[in-house]
Amino acid sequence: MGETMRAMRLHAIGKPLELDRIERPQPQAGQVQVRVLACGVCRTDLHLIDGELEKPEFPRIPGHEIVGEVTGLGEGIEGLSVGDRVGVPWLGWTCGECEQCRAGRENLCSKARFTGYTLDGGYAEYCVADARYCFPIDTDDPEASAPLLCAGLIGYRTWRMAGGDEPRKLGIYGFGAAAHILAQLALSRGQEIYAFTRPGDTQAQEFARRLGAAWAGGSDENPPDTLDAALLFAPVGELVPAALSHVRPGARVVSGGIHMSDIPSFPYHLLWEERSLHSVANLTRHDGEAFLALAPKVPIRTETRAYPLEEANQALEDLREGRLSGAAVLIP
Repeated sequence: MGETMRAMRLHAIGKPLELDRIERPQPQAGQVQVRVLACGVCRTDLHLIDGELEKPEFPRIPGHEIVGEVTGLGEGIEGLSVGDRVGVPWLGWTCGECEQCRAGRENLCSKARFTGYTLDGGYAEYCVADARYCFPIDTDDPEASAPLLCAGLIGYRTWRMAGGDEPRKLGIYGFGAAAHILAQLALSRGQEIYAFTRPGDTQAQEFARRLGAAWAGGSDENPPDTLDAALLFAPVGELVPAALSHVRPGARVVSGGIHMSDIPSFPYHLLWEERSLHSVANLTRHDGEAFLALAPKVPIRTETRAYPLEEANQALEDLREGRLSGAAVLIP
């Protein structure tokens, strides 16, 4: 065995991650080796652990909000050098040849592979990544930048699909990592934020108000005004008809999650008057380039809680139980 590293790996559905010492991955053609400086903890990691994503492979290293330093280059790498700071997102590889890829919809590639799910991710000291899906990132604070790689990117794509800065009154359901980043972008564009949290979660509601939300309350409450668009980050199907009931005619409700509990039946009049319901699937490189260029101009400030790598299970549990304001980040 060559050089080794520590990694938190999932060996079976529903089991805690295990701290393993394994061989350090080496970059193949088109890949770079990355020393992980920080890796965000995302709700999608919980969906993987809970068996809510299809056909997981074991053992697997989760983590797809990676900020790191390039430490090795495979063959054919252009535009990246050893020592560069990069961000590695959820979308880790696409074929580049199918109809979706050729049409600029690489996020819908049927052969796509995903960091921390079908590819090993960043809950480790090192990872390898497709150089095409590494974003140069100028940061002196990897911990603060890590949540931008998924919570930020998916939030940005969800916001764009909801109309970007056109809607004036935005409802955000689930006020966690993605919402606290997106709220800063929306507020910088003069939009109003209406934050919906778990019923009774006064800490999250106060967090939303502190960021500038015009209103914050439980997801079982009605907002004081009709919304122009609604963005869902909580994976709770019951929120879909609730959001539809809160938006004006012609408005969009957009779900930013990769998994959601079943949506209950609801009367057609909630969808009528040209309201629409959309989902967000993954991201594109254009999303990454546009958002990472925009974030420092806002500027977006992330709120994080750092955990050592070996405390990944605690970070995941804190996320599951709603004990976080902002984002959890592992620091190898």
